Order: sequence, then structure tokens, then C-alpha cells
Amino acid sequence: MRFFLVLLAATLAPTLAHAQWDMETSHTTASLRGVHSVGGGVAWASGTKGTVLRTEDGGYVWQLCAIPPGADKLDFRGIQAFDANTAIVISSGTGDLSRIYKTTDGCQTWKLLFTNPDKGGFFDALQFANKKLGFIAGDPVPSPQAPHKAELAFYATEDGGATFKRWANPILAAEPSTAGAFAASNSSLAVTPSPATPRGFLWLGTGGTSGPKVYIGGFTSHVTEQNGFSPIAEIRWNPINVPLAAGTSSAGTFSVALRESKPNTVKNNWISSARLIAVGGDYQKPEVTTGTAAFTLDGGQHWTASQTPPHGFRSAVAYDAQQKLWITVGPNGTDISRDDGKNWTPLKPSPQDPPDADKDWNALSLPYVVGPHGRIGKLRTITQK
Repeated sequence: MRFFLVLLAATLAPTLAHAQWDMETSHTTASLRGVHSVGGGVAWASGTKGTVLRTEDGGYVWQLCAIPPGADKLDFRGIQAFDANTAIVISSGTGDLSRIYKTTDGCQTWKLLFTNPDKGGFFDALQFANKKLGFIAGDPVPSPQAPHKAELAFYATEDGGATFKRWANPILAAEPSTAGAFAASNSSLAVTPSPATPRGFLWLGTGGTSGPKVYIGGFTSHVTEQNGFSPIAEIRWNPINVPLAAGTSSAGTFSVALRESKPNTVKNNWISSARLIAVGGDYQKPEVTTGTAAFTLDGGQHWTASQTPPHGFRSAVAYDAQQKLWITVGPNGTDISRDDGKNWTPLKPSPQDPPDADKDWNALSLPYVVGPHGRIGKLRTITQK
């Protein structure tokens, strides 16, 4: 969804926890919305004006990458990295301004993999289960089966991005003027990573005047990094209403994150024990706290609004397995939850940190966070006050 973040001044809430994002030097003024931490000190980030960044030393130095050919005016809203040399970046824009590029040589050169085939289409998110199996979510476009109707666009690749196939489904039917996903942080789409069994799962958050939802997708595939290519047999969807902000085109589900990467129970083709959190709100009302977070304990089949929500609109959420907590960010601040999303606590700067270190953030891939004007932060250990 065409998402333009509104940055307003924040009203400070009571401080109940201390930590902070250590501010890092990005050498760019681009607005950053994409970030992916691979591990081992390797992370990538992306943003406006064809900007792609890379670090191999835990953020001490961020390298400004070569701009992909013809991409100097593109807005790279998301990036999916696999190692220090390989990454795929997605741009968001109307029609052919939505594109997919890939590098395999540490961002020295790029190859254009895929361009949005619909002139009114708009890519919102890109997520991979492993190096071969990946998915693109986009705003509603004409249905292949019924061109007079619209469906949320959804594409899959089973060969690392060399080819993408449109996976249409009547359940994804939507009116372009009332529904869509948000390209705020490349996290409106979540996927079970590296599925060990042929069955995998997807969660797609949407919003708009038709109301906030999370579509649960179940797919069958044998594509793993070990056994090579085998086609996806099907993708089934189930739309679930979510208790987040509703009623306007700027409100809904902006980010969905999964706690368990390998849930241990599968029942009736759905993950019955997976814990997820969805965050959002209304980006045109960033100070409003109502409807900014919800949680589920059964894989997304039932959602409950947070009892104590984050203190404003939130565009990204992630789980920190090391510290056993959830963290969510937005324009007016950062919040954490230690009880799987039931209650959220503002995370405020310590006296040694810049006073605005908790705010003006767009996207997360822990331990990193990115925002406008080239802002990059790295999370320190969180302590109770």
C-alpha cells in the first residue's frame, strides 16, 4: 500500500525499562525501510534512491553498495539477505517501479530478476523461507481468472528468484480502494523459515477501510536448501480479522512476526501452537495507542488485542530470542513485551544516550533498526529500571 510515514513529535510516556539503540554511521541520508541481519556480523539495509548498505563487522562499518542498474530513483522497501555476498532487494512503486534485483558478489553488481507485470500493481513485501523458496505480496490487481475483479497479488519463486509465478486465489479477493498490504517495513508478510517438512505457513497482514486482517497461508513444497527444486503444490488462504485500528485507508496490520521458527504442533493443516504478534495502527495518527498491537497463541486463528498497547503507531515488530522479549518500533518510540504481547512497556533512552534514540524508526531485523535520514541503530541489552 502506498505508505508515507508521518513524523510527528512524541509525548514521552513513563519509563519502565532502559536500553537503547547504539547509533551507527550509515554514510547516507536515504530513508531506510529494509534491513536484514544474517548473523555472524553480516547485515544489509535498503532505502530510497536505490540505496543498499552492507556490513560485515557487526555494524562498525556500513558499506554503500553499487546502485542496481536503472534503480537510482527506486524506493527499496525491503531486502532479504543470505550471506555476505548474496541478497535480494525489492522496490515499491506503481507498476514497473516495483522490481526485484539480486547480487551474488557482495553488491558490486546486480541482476534484475522480476518487474511488476501489472501497471497498477504495487509490491509490499518480500520474504524467503530459504535460499530457493520465496514470496512477494502486493496490492490488489486484476484477477487472472476474472479480470473485472481484483485480488491481492501474490507471487512465489522456487529457484532463488530466477522465476516468479503468480499464485491467484479467490480468497485473496479485495477492492483496490479498500484493502491492501503496507510496504512500511517489509514485514507485513511472515513465513516459516526453512520448512523441514513439505508443509509451510505464511501470514499476510492487510488493512484499509475494509478492516485489518491477517491471511494465513498453508503451502506444500519440497523446496529446501538440501534437496533442491520441487514445485509448490498449492497455497491455501484463510482470512482472519485482527483487533487493530480500523476504518481508514491508513489503518490496519503493518507488521507480523513469528516467535517459534519451528513450531512443534501441526493440527488441521494449521500451526496450532505458534505465537505471533501483529502491530500497526493508523500511520496518520502516530500518537494514538488504541489498536496498535494484538497477539495470537494458536498460529493466527484467533487474535487478542494487547491489554497495555504500545504507545503509538508501530510499523515493525520482532522477537529477541536471546533476551526473551518482543520489541516494536515506530515514529514516536520503541516498546517491549515480556509476556508475548499482552502488555507493552516503553523503552526509553538512558541518560548517556541521545534523547531521540528511541524514535524515528521504520523497520527491524534484530539487533538492527533503521529509519529516515539514514538512521541505523543496534540494540544493546535491555535492563529493568
